[in-house]
Amino acid sequence: MKVPITREGYESLKKEREFLLNTKRPKIIKAIEEARGHGDLSENAEYDAAKEEYQFLQKKIAEIEEMIKNSEIVDKKRTNCDFVEFGCVVTLLNLDTDEEVTYTLVGPYESDIEQKKISITSPLGRALMGKTVGDEVTFSAPGGQKTYEIIKIE
Repeated sequence: MKVPITREGYESLKKEREFLLNTKRPKIIKAIEEARGHGDLSENAEYDAAKEEYQFLQKKIAEIEEMIKNSEIVDKKRTNCDFVEFGCVVTLLNLDTDEEVTYTLVGPYESDIEQKKISITSPLGRALMGKTVGDEVTFSAPGGQKTYEIIKIE
């Protein structure tokens, strides 16, 4: 099953992959070669650390390649946002605290709460999908039940 992603998120994954392959991996390979030159590998902590870092890097590269392979770029073309869907920017009113918060709905590979990007597969994201301005949504969060009112969809 393909996972939706914005063009920006897709390009970001590709850039991270290129950085790991073309910048970070050569440095680690060089560190392994230098550590190997220090003699007895059975007692060489530098060699073990460099090999472990290389294995971690290879795993990270494989994860990113899998994300890229499973991604489907979804371009947001609609200008009329009558209801919440992938790519929308949604402003919510927390009915418990009267605080407003604005989130962009994205795919799981690019969600980042600090950047106010939430996944359409998160509890809040799932609760918002298909709703319209004025609707109230209640969902389970780590701190308990939360209720928001949708006040704007862009």
